[in-house]
Amino acid sequence: MTTTSAPGREAEDQRRNGTKPPGRAWGVRVRLGGQSIGLIGALVLVLALFGSLNPDYLSWENIQVIAEAVTISGLLAVVQTVVIICGALDISVGSQAGLASVTSAMVFTSMGSNALLGMGAAIALGAVIGLFNGAIIVYGRVNAVIATLAGLAAYKGLAELISNGRAQGYVLNDSVFIFLARGKIAGLPAMVWLLLVVAAAVHVLLKYTDIGRNIYAIGGNDTAARLAGINLNRYIIAVYALSGMIAAVAGILLTARTGSGQPVSGSEGLELQSITAAALGGCALKGGKGGVGGTLLAVALLGALQNGLTVQGINAFWQNIAQGGLLVVAVVLQQRRSRERAVGLPA
Repeated sequence: MTTTSAPGREAEDQRRNGTKPPGRAWGVRVRLGGQSIGLIGALVLVLALFGSLNPDYLSWENIQVIAEAVTISGLLAVVQTVVIICGALDISVGSQAGLASVTSAMVFTSMGSNALLGMGAAIALGAVIGLFNGAIIVYGRVNAVIATLAGLAAYKGLAELISNGRAQGYVLNDSVFIFLARGKIAGLPAMVWLLLVVAAAVHVLLKYTDIGRNIYAIGGNDTAARLAGINLNRYIIAVYALSGMIAAVAGILLTARTGSGQPVSGSEGLELQSITAAALGGCALKGGKGGVGGTLLAVALLGALQNGLTVQGINAFWQNIAQGGLLVVAVVLQQRRSRERAVGLPA
């Protein structure tokens, strides 16, 4: 008769109720590795295809252009990853970035051209917005999609209201904003380094801390997580506060790139890009699965595809169609893997 040791039984119980911390099971690691390999293969194919059509596409200058272009959407995709793993969604990240962009520029110009004050105000506002979103979802018992969909419209409207719908507070001559927009460290744009630092910090938070393991547990099975003593309300509100702050950082980069606070242009469509990247990177939209590494690979793939289509002169409308198609493909593949696991077939 085969027996199971106590640690083995505990691991099996955690696997069944969805509270098994990710990264501690070889099965999870293998699946994430397979997802990453697939994304790397797709990225290589895209680079090879457009590189064969246009030799300049693979030049170092164009690679930097691609990297810079995806920094803002990359930041939002990273934080969207955390929200989705927690079993929720934040559709308002693009509007939050637009509002933060206007706020940073307007505070900058009204406070003696103090860039750090403008950035601090934007991040503080992002935290407040995130707390507000989380409180509505937790205490108002409003579905996360509905709550953040309302936020998408409300924050966009607020940004247009305080800016009269126009670009505000030009920062073209400020050294801090100029460094963010054009500075380089070890040959890489400063914006790319900022994305990598934020992504690394979020990765460590998710994979190597009890906070991160609890976020996975909540997304995997909120009932089991509650029974395990995890304060769901506190975690959900904290995750949305983090979402708001990183969305504000993306808004600050938007200000640096465009030289002024942008209430709408530049931030539209970012929410779809962030969700697409997270889903394509392996995040299960029902929560509990995913990681920052896969999301960054998906961001790189989307950026390379978009740049390649632009270089070939493909209409931007087709680029949006391609992005929407990739989101559909990612969701279909997720559902297929879930069904295969449910019937015990290899994923």
